[in-house]
Order: sequence, then structure tokens, then C-alpha cells
Amino acid sequence: MRNSRLLPYETIVKATSGEPEAVNAVLQHYRGLICYYSLVDGRVDRDTEEYITEKLLTAIFKYEFGR
Repeated sequence: MRNSRLLPYETIVKATSGEPEAVNAVLQHYRGLICYYSLVDGRVDRDTEEYITEKLLTAIFKYEFGR
């Protein structure tokens, strides 16, 4: 039984190699969480949203398989 809430492995591999569509898929997948954790006084704080997105992108490109 597969968990449909998880990103496919292939998408993650492609994203770590820099494929734009895969990177966008990862960002879209986590968009809800990013917005949730960016809330300040009930509104999305754009600076916080950008900071979290930047950290996610950094983590994607630093990730190495096979460690």
C-alpha cells in the first residue's frame, strides 16, 4: 500500500539533480506547510515564507543519495 501523500522517489532524485519541473513539484508539495509555518498574526509573512522556501531549496540541492 502506497502513501499518496509522499513525493515519488523519482521526483526527489530529479529535484536533487536540478530538474526545474521536479524542483517545482517539491515546492508545490510543501507549499501548504510553508504557508502554515509562515503565519504571523493569522497572515502569511512573506519574509518568513521566502526564508523557509530558501532553506528547502538549499536542502534539496545539498542532499546526496547513497550516504
